[in-house]
Amino acid sequence: MKTHVTTTINGGSVEFLCQPRQSLLEVLRDELSLTGCKEGCNNGNCGACTVMLDGLPVNSCLVLAVEAEGAVIETVEGIAEQGHLHPLQQCFLEGAALQCGICTPGFLVAAKALLEKNPQPSEQEIRFGLAGNLCRCTGYDKIVRAVQAAAQTPEAQSPGLSKRPGLLSRTTQTEAKSL
Repeated sequence: MKTHVTTTINGGSVEFLCQPRQSLLEVLRDELSLTGCKEGCNNGNCGACTVMLDGLPVNSCLVLAVEAEGAVIETVEGIAEQGHLHPLQQCFLEGAALQCGICTPGFLVAAKALLEKNPQPSEQEIRFGLAGNLCRCTGYDKIVRAVQAAAQTPEAQSPGLSKRPGLLSRTTQTEAKSL
């Protein structure tokens, strides 16, 4: 028996039907065609499927889709606004902070959450904030440098990187896992 779920995804109201056992990752990718979040491990270890759920970065492979009822979700597809790359996306691109791209969406969502909570993080805070995301290709130095560069943009200097209403205060992925 399928369950009807109403939620907000990337600023728009969305309704879908899902099996009670389906993960949010499965529904986002297979039912809603939001394929930005990736299935890397399907057990919560890699962070490739990170999305924002009610203001917290979560591994969507560990969240049941039925738990999204009434929630506000932001995926990597929702980071760019009005056809313009988000500063994090631009800095990742310019800093070559990606190779195969499997981990990139999760890093972008987690980094955005970090910068919204702490617009001027130290290198150590960036590394800690992104500790729930794994990269098997690039290494982490270029990713950390891209987040540092994004933190220097005017958008990062203003309160909150997202101008979308309804998104709550952010926390790092590591903190979210401990909740």
